[in-house]
Amino acid sequence: MELIEGLKWRYATKKFDPTKKVNAEDLEKLKEAIQLSASSYGLQLYKILIIEAEALREQLKPAAWNQPQITDASHLLVFCNETAVTEENIQEFIDLKAEKLGMEAKELKGYGDFIYSKWKDQSPEAQSNWTAKQTYIALGNLLAACGEMKIDACPMEGFEPAKVNEILGLEEQGLNAAVLCTIGYRSEEDETKDAPKVRKSLDTLFEVR
Repeated sequence: MELIEGLKWRYATKKFDPTKKVNAEDLEKLKEAIQLSASSYGLQLYKILIIEAEALREQLKPAAWNQPQITDASHLLVFCNETAVTEENIQEFIDLKAEKLGMEAKELKGYGDFIYSKWKDQSPEAQSNWTAKQTYIALGNLLAACGEMKIDACPMEGFEPAKVNEILGLEEQGLNAAVLCTIGYRSEEDETKDAPKVRKSLDTLFEVR
């Protein structure tokens, strides 16, 4: 199973080779892997910013504790969650679903109303927390795809969301930086590249009842 071999190969790359770039064809494959991620109700209430500009990444680096991956990796991906669940969000999804299924949107109104009923009375904090969790499912797809394609990646929670939001103007768009991920190719100088993978045993991790 190639996926398992890819997952064994990958690790959270701490030092990237800044001279090596992910090519456009491979980047499109990674984008498709993210696009195909599962999400609750299928809503995909998030947006992924792909940051290539060196100047912008230099600006973001202090907000990510000056970690070198931000500027040395080929690309920086910022997974941004929608901070609210709105009727407009759900209607856009219903319209898209109807189009794909060859139906009238009004035929799916009951489903849309059901989704909205679950969230309309939730606090802003609860809504934002829920949509932020969805980005991690998409991140998981990215990491698995990177492993299979032998593209290095480093998921990063070590950053200050408020500062990243300010630099990228996210709040005005109803977005929040939930998690970062850098992709590219490992440096031969990365001391952690040959470290053994440390994971709990299957017997410890799983319990059959």
